Amino acid sequence: MPSAASATDTLADLELDLALDESAQLNLPWAVIVWDDPVNLMSFVTYVLRTQFGYSTEKAHQLMMQVHTEGKATVFSGSKEEAERHTTALHTWGLWATIEQVGA
Repeated sequence: MPSAASATDTLADLELDLALDESAQLNLPWAVIVWDDPVNLMSFVTYVLRTQFGYSTEKAHQLMMQVHTEGKATVFSGSKEEAERHTTALHTWGLWATIEQVGA
């Protein structure tokens, strides 16, 4: 039967592991994903990506084509606050967008 000291040590180790896991997750970036929709024109999606993120015409077009052909594209990666702000802005533009934590 394990001693009370070893059980306490095991509990402390588990709490430390959980704290480290939580800390690591807090540092993971968040991705903004734009989804294909049947409403918005491809030229409009390109315009929104250029305007919202400051992407070049070529990069915005490439991302728009990925949305069109693959159904979705990650258009931003960064802090949770920035990702939420961009997602809200994309909704204002009328695009379908979500956020998810990268690697979670």
